[in-house]
Amino acid sequence: MNQTALTTSARIILRVITGFLFAAHGWQKFNEFTIAGTQAAFAQMGVPAAQVAAPVVATLELVGGIALIVGVLTRVFAALLALNMLGALFLVHAPSGIFVEAGGFELVLILAAAALTVALVGAGRMSADRAIFGRSTSRLRVLA
Repeated sequence: MNQTALTTSARIILRVITGFLFAAHGWQKFNEFTIAGTQAAFAQMGVPAAQVAAPVVATLELVGGIALIVGVLTRVFAALLALNMLGALFLVHAPSGIFVEAGGFELVLILAAAALTVALVGAGRMSADRAIFGRSTSRLRVLA
């Protein structure tokens, strides 16, 4: 397998798995926890403007996750998802230490790192961005 094929495969794997995990978390906020439950949980955790933040975060995670899977507006959604996770890290999880079973930041940190990596490298060859903008390194870097 040549370097281009390896890079393409790596981008697809990272983008799709990261997108799947974000979409699952967004879906969970809508369907399992409900928006009202997510708002209450955010308020209890001290998230500012929890009534607004919960539906915004749930929508970003669901729509942004799907966008990463498809590879559309990848850099934009990936950057927003990375910021979302950094907010979760600093607003909620940092005081609890590293490990997730204690409410720690290990999951949000790896999701932030994965999303930031996707934002930096872009969607790659096998993506809607490539089909729409013509190449994975388009001059429309913010959008591609």
